[in-house]
Amino acid sequence: MRKIGSKHDEEKKHKRNQLIIGVILILVMFGSVFGIIVGSFGKEDNTKTEYNGFEFTKQNERWLLNIGDFQFVFRYNPYEVEEIEANSSLKYLNNYYNKPLYISSENNEASSEIYMNLESIIERVQSACLEGEKCEGGLPVKTCASNFIIIREGNLDSITQKENCVFIYGSQENLTKVSDEFLFQIMGVRQ
Repeated sequence: MRKIGSKHDEEKKHKRNQLIIGVILILVMFGSVFGIIVGSFGKEDNTKTEYNGFEFTKQNERWLLNIGDFQFVFRYNPYEVEEIEANSSLKYLNNYYNKPLYISSENNEASSEIYMNLESIIERVQSACLEGEKCEGGLPVKTCASNFIIIREGNLDSITQKENCVFIYGSQENLTKVSDEFLFQIMGVRQ
């Protein structure tokens, strides 16, 4: 059985419970703010590394590189990527300036890496199919007369250029690294 109490005792008990809950909420809020402040110390990852006179700064798991008025963002820095010799010399970044770029890729991460870094330089980017290959989805068919980057999975990591077509091959795990290597080469980071 429940003990019968006065209305005054019940109000007193209710106020005490509200006060306890209020104090607990205030402690949780202050604890959260304190945790965020303390947790932010030392977390700013501004690691810097220099490669061939280019300074890379790490921010939020990405490597930033400033060249002139342009900022480029890479998943890897040149020390984390194996240097890949291109069969023929690759055309430099200025050959892409204000021109459309076509991409055919089997790996979204690798094509995003290239797009993200060239978007401020190129006129536009568009998915396309290389002439002679099976084409689905109503994509335009392009030849190597256009700036065209073809990214495919393969056993060996390689970068080759035939006319204006660049062929990037690599394992599924390495395609983003090979794409970064391609960018390092056309930007003159690797010589």
